[in-house]
Amino acid sequence: MIDQKKFHECLRDAGVEFITGVPDSLLNDFCTYAEAELPRDRHIIAANEGNAIGLAVGYHFSTGSVPLVYMQNSGIGNAMNPLLSLTSQDVYSVPLVLLVGWRGDPAVKDHVQHKKQGELTPVLLDNMDIPYRVIDQEDETAFEAVRWAVDTARKQNSPTALLVKKGMLCKAEKKDTDPGDSEYGMSREDAIGIVLKCVPEDALCVATTGRATRELYEQSAMQGRGHDKDFLNVGAMGHASSISNGLALGAKNRQVVCFDGDAAAMMHMGSMVTSGVLGSSNMLHVVLNNGVHESVGGQPSAGHQINFTAIAENSGYRTVGRAVNTTAELADAVKQLLGRGPAFIDIHIRKGIRADLPPLKVDHQDLKRQLMKNIQQGA
Repeated sequence: MIDQKKFHECLRDAGVEFITGVPDSLLNDFCTYAEAELPRDRHIIAANEGNAIGLAVGYHFSTGSVPLVYMQNSGIGNAMNPLLSLTSQDVYSVPLVLLVGWRGDPAVKDHVQHKKQGELTPVLLDNMDIPYRVIDQEDETAFEAVRWAVDTARKQNSPTALLVKKGMLCKAEKKDTDPGDSEYGMSREDAIGIVLKCVPEDALCVATTGRATRELYEQSAMQGRGHDKDFLNVGAMGHASSISNGLALGAKNRQVVCFDGDAAAMMHMGSMVTSGVLGSSNMLHVVLNNGVHESVGGQPSAGHQINFTAIAENSGYRTVGRAVNTTAELADAVKQLLGRGPAFIDIHIRKGIRADLPPLKVDHQDLKRQLMKNIQQGA
């Protein structure tokens, strides 16, 4: 792995003084170093990648410096609109550097949800006229690539990119998030299990990207629910509640439960307004709020700093008026809100995952067929 102190010093010496983005597992140690060492007004963890591009553009306008925006390559989709309609040479011609974790790199075995994105990442950059280099070595070539990216962005007044291969800006083995001395007793899996026990047996459940998918799968098995009523949203971060709303509209006779994450809910928070406007009585949206981006390394989110419940209420959800912190509070909240949706519960939980939780090994298309068959049979 590249020495993070030297990598950040190289960025600083090249003129980068502002860094923003959305954490990624392939950039874990880069993000961790930035969070620990940079002033709070020089490193911003954004809600989504488009948000980060906007922050970077505004900072450039006010300082003239070349900012850096980091992301997993799945975030290119969120960033594409502002990259093409704001930063390109045809519009405002803004220099910035994209630091992109290359999930689904064709040379590396990865999860199926990253495959197509990985194949298309260089194609997308080429088609957006964003010149790039690949960081795949730990020697001086990595630092030369940084200097090239900043200099080229400055000279061309447009974005450049650095594609980062696995193991360059993160350790080969990701360390699980340390729960530390948390004031919250529930784990994410505890909360999922309690909700499942409180909702109807035929409830349709959606789990957000990351570890929540593994834990819903495990809890459904442990409680004898099977897996034909669950949708595991292994990609498309931030869209679990939209998928849940679509299910609720099409299966009005079934309770729908969305197991969302705090960072995922914030990524596309406008979808909460859509939930409120739709007004589906069978929609229950729960946020498993541990205050971190746990699945990609444990970088902090704003989950414990904002009032999700107030946001939900003002978006049109029914709530119990506050976040819930205990198993008893959670069970009571679910019972109060069932059938009175759209309903929302902010569940404050501790960080961490059970050490012996099995990896998720599923046939995604078979799961989809099972889910659709179950809904059709229950219609």
